[in-house]
Amino acid sequence: MAIYLLRRFNLFLATSLLMLLILFYVTAMFPVDRAFALTGIENPSAAEAMQIIADYRLDKSEFSQFLAFVDQRLSGNLGISVTSQQPVAHELTSVMPASFELAAFAAMLALLLGVPLGVLASLNQHKLTQHAIMAITLTGYSIPVFWLGLSLALWFGVELGWLPISGQINLLYEIKPVTGFMLIDTLLSDSEYRIPAFKDALSHIVLPGITLAILPFTVVVRITRAAMMNVMNQTFIRAAEARGLATATIIVRHALPNALIPLLKHLGLMLGAFASYAIVVEVIFSWPGVGSWLVSGIYQRDYTVILGGVLAVSVLIIFLSILIEVLHTASNPLSRKELYASN
Repeated sequence: MAIYLLRRFNLFLATSLLMLLILFYVTAMFPVDRAFALTGIENPSAAEAMQIIADYRLDKSEFSQFLAFVDQRLSGNLGISVTSQQPVAHELTSVMPASFELAAFAAMLALLLGVPLGVLASLNQHKLTQHAIMAITLTGYSIPVFWLGLSLALWFGVELGWLPISGQINLLYEIKPVTGFMLIDTLLSDSEYRIPAFKDALSHIVLPGITLAILPFTVVVRITRAAMMNVMNQTFIRAAEARGLATATIIVRHALPNALIPLLKHLGLMLGAFASYAIVVEVIFSWPGVGSWLVSGIYQRDYTVILGGVLAVSVLIIFLSILIEVLHTASNPLSRKELYASN
């Protein structure tokens, strides 16, 4: 197992290094001076210009410049935002928790609703029910996320006025950031309005959370249904039925844990699509996360923000994909058997 983990770690390093190489190549294509694209300093003084040349080795070969670029980025130096004149790393850490909170909320909705519905679709003997569930999931999978987000905002936010359509919380509430997760920070706050603030934050995350959850929800339902239908035909399930175990016990203790293993693998494969959906959702609902921050940087031609945001999102996707693969291997007996056999 140690050799397998070492291989996955090497894969993470190699993929991240390739991403850094692509970003380094892209900086040369920006229609501005490379020093400005790397640092965000538009009119550096003589001393600053010399320091930039020394830090990024701009007077050296391309390979030496790439090594310097990697060294600066790994040390946490992502440059300065052109628009705000604040360190990009500081801005990134301030918007990252909001994206994590939205993604976690959407993933929780997708799993809590998708897994039971997938189990129901696999066990239900009525063809009409099965076809109805699969038709709903196929429709949800086919709907463009921008159209769905705008439609939900129009129906439930503008016409009915049930839910807010922008922001993370009402500006009237002053919540001191502790964890960066607004739902948690409102409950941790010592303000006498923490419960109304929590309800307000919850109402703000409902529409973007539902919009972002549609894609993983449909995938969860379809994969869970297919996996459950396969598991329920296995020999150990037949043996459990022959022993007289209740159907609910068989499903919860034996069938469902085995059906969730392929689901874990497919969730890892859709991280890239999930991240792109999240960016669109954040822009639609003005959610103060990495997506809206990155798109704003693109509109304003803030090259350091673009480089820093793309690097952070890419490395995070690479890390989570490899982590899910490791978890899938550790939880799958067949994968562990092949792993030990290869070692």
